[in-house]
Amino acid sequence: MKMPRELVMGLDIGTTSVKACVFNLHGELIAEAEDMNAFHYPQQGWVEQDPAAIERSAVLAVREAVRKADIGKDELIALGFSAAMHSLVAVDEQVKPLSPALIWADGRSAAQADWMTAQAKSDIYARTGTPIHPMTPFMKLLWMKETGFEPYRNAAYFMSVKEYLIYSWFGERMIDYSMASATGLFNPSSLTWDRELLDMTGITEAQLSELVPPTTVLHGLSADIAAQTGIQGDVPFVIGAADGQLANLGIGAILPGEVAVSVGTSGAIRQLTSHIKVSETQETFCYSFTKDTAIIGGPTNNGGIALQWLKDLLQDRGSFTEFLKAAEQVEPGSEGLLFLPYLNGERAPIWNQRAKGNFYGIAMTHQKEHFVRAVLEGITFNLYQIGKALESIAGEPEKIYVNGGLSRSIVWLQMMADVFGADIYVSENHHSAAWGAAWTALVATGKARSFEEIKQNIPMGEAVKPNPENSKRYKHVYEQYEKTVKAVTGLF
Repeated sequence: MKMPRELVMGLDIGTTSVKACVFNLHGELIAEAEDMNAFHYPQQGWVEQDPAAIERSAVLAVREAVRKADIGKDELIALGFSAAMHSLVAVDEQVKPLSPALIWADGRSAAQADWMTAQAKSDIYARTGTPIHPMTPFMKLLWMKETGFEPYRNAAYFMSVKEYLIYSWFGERMIDYSMASATGLFNPSSLTWDRELLDMTGITEAQLSELVPPTTVLHGLSADIAAQTGIQGDVPFVIGAADGQLANLGIGAILPGEVAVSVGTSGAIRQLTSHIKVSETQETFCYSFTKDTAIIGGPTNNGGIALQWLKDLLQDRGSFTEFLKAAEQVEPGSEGLLFLPYLNGERAPIWNQRAKGNFYGIAMTHQKEHFVRAVLEGITFNLYQIGKALESIAGEPEKIYVNGGLSRSIVWLQMMADVFGADIYVSENHHSAAWGAAWTALVATGKARSFEEIKQNIPMGEAVKPNPENSKRYKHVYEQYEKTVKAVTGLF
């Protein structure tokens, strides 16, 4: 007879996929399920997804996770939500999509960002903590308004993919502080929608969702969704937060000086703080988490997606692990080959959606393995550059945690340790955002006493230590990388 268990689920609504992860209360992964999301590129620089398809992926992922974990009656005690930031969907009165979801990578509002004055950008950034960039719903709404986008003119409401899913399952229009903060329409000091910015976009507060803390429990799960997922209707669902804040929580990077680096399709480097901090150079973001805490950091558009691009370009048919191992054949610095990883435009540190990727220093002697290592190094140098900007307002990091899909690569983890010149800490559970969402659900339901208590419930592996010789070499290579960035980005 199976002993009854206490299990919690984190549902991570990502860009590339939706993941449902079942954990015990100590953060050990019991089962996981994933359903992939499709992308649509109707024009150069436009990137869209189908919100209804993502909602279906969430149903399928949860159902499969329930099956894999063989969850019995009353074993699942809570479920928490995590989601990617910056998506925007126009919906009608019945919350049926009038538009696709314009996601963070969508750059159609680049002209609106270019037209805004430097003073306006500075003032809005100081007020919201969100840089002016096409990634934000604020800029997407300006584009919709100025181009007469039909779904915008006919919309009753505007929401993220996460809000759309929550309405589909619970019939409630709610948004947590972190997702609201990432819209660029939110004032983190007052925890309210910014009326001046709403006026600029031509929408009203009534067209946006109710603002709530991440520990808000959702009630009234649709009987149809309960039947489809295999979850009992009385299981507490908790709204959770954005994937960035929850990734920091899920890996334990929650104290001053603790930095989390996440690299999946995209990437980011972040640190939790007790109050809003913005940089004079506008190189970093500052998004709310709870009413008392926020997260500062910088996101990059180009993480694993750059490696996938190279793998596809080279028509490499092997596994991703085998592809990355090619980098081991080359010394640090890739024999003079540098890569600027701006294939998809870029957010931090240059905040230029018109940026393009570049290889610099190509020679006749460079082979496939040099390009693989150069791309891996370019991604890492970009994160290091963002980290330097973060350091200028948050101080030097005392401990660096790494999570995300690329953290499964030993080659890259060693490169991170060498470039940053620091020990790198990695959880044995690679689903930090999902675990952060699950832990938020435990806090909300009283099963955990505090967010800080998660530190005792994260299975950590051995730290990856830097190679002093490689770190010394990378200091010189990074100097060349930084010079190349300054020279090339002036051309965009």
